[in-house]
Amino acid sequence: MGQVYSHLSEEERQVIQIEIGNGTSIRRIAGLIGRHASTVSREVKRNVWFPSNESESYRPYRPKRLRTGPWTGRYYIAGQAQRKADRRRARARRPYRLASQRLWAWTAERLRRGWSPLLICGRLRLEHPGDESMRCCPETVYRWIYADKARRERWARYLPRGHRRRRRAKGRGVSRSRIPGRTSIRERPYDASDRSRFGEWEADSVIGTGCNLHTEVERRTRFLMARIVPDKTADASVAAQIAMFSALPAGARTGVTHDNGTEFARHGRLREQLGMATYFADPYSSYQRGSNENRNGVIRRYLPKRSRIEPSMAVDVQAIVDEINNRPMRVLGYRTPAEAFTDELLELADKQGRCTSK
Repeated sequence: MGQVYSHLSEEERQVIQIEIGNGTSIRRIAGLIGRHASTVSREVKRNVWFPSNESESYRPYRPKRLRTGPWTGRYYIAGQAQRKADRRRARARRPYRLASQRLWAWTAERLRRGWSPLLICGRLRLEHPGDESMRCCPETVYRWIYADKARRERWARYLPRGHRRRRRAKGRGVSRSRIPGRTSIRERPYDASDRSRFGEWEADSVIGTGCNLHTEVERRTRFLMARIVPDKTADASVAAQIAMFSALPAGARTGVTHDNGTEFARHGRLREQLGMATYFADPYSSYQRGSNENRNGVIRRYLPKRSRIEPSMAVDVQAIVDEINNRPMRVLGYRTPAEAFTDELLELADKQGRCTSK
């Protein structure tokens, strides 16, 4: 458990007053009350004053340059310091921004839809552009939920990972495997950070109990497709890929990047039947397929690990995919992946129409 901090008490301030009057050093005073020397030093600097022999007035600090007359030693009064500290604490206690009923009602409604705090705060600026009262940051939402036990019990389950306690993210390794005809991601004609190309996809699997999900994410628009596969065999995975990609125009399915799982060993069929380029990320480098990993994490909010997945759940899985695709994303300027994907398809169709007309 981490160290617990507390404010100076009035009794400790009385000790400081006595020892300051006795000429005791700051470090010695800190040792007497069991505090750090910096704590005592800041307390003294905040509350010490110097009386003048001429006017018997006092000032909160001693001027370094202006010399108006002879000054006596410094004075520290515990009662006055305690009253000043109480006033500072009272001024510092500002209400949470989410204490506004209107803002919290708007936020709570989006949390129930599965929106992350980041999306909620970004969308607020679009829907309420001139209303400063409808503003918050993602950290405010997290702290508001976790600061109170009742709110944590009710609302933490709606957060992206649904943890009852805030925790650090942990990485996940990717196992090595030998895949025939494997083309490394390093031979891909564009860099991992280049998302200007439409039609480049990232593939992976979401493991469940019974059946699995095969997922595809378009890199530019973050559009998600998912299909239930009976097992993790290479034939089942490539059949799902062919079924999903066949419904798209050729310009919307130019290439796909996989991880190194054995379920992608039949990737050559994508080249043969659909003319798609296939690549594989480096081992233990899931960040090279960040879009797919991110979308799989969102799917896990609906289907946690060890969830039962059955072939009869196809309609339910598609409903989850549609909900994810219709959720705004900051990287898309708070547009939804469905909107961005549709725009790209329309632009592609327009280009093809101009080419055929010529």
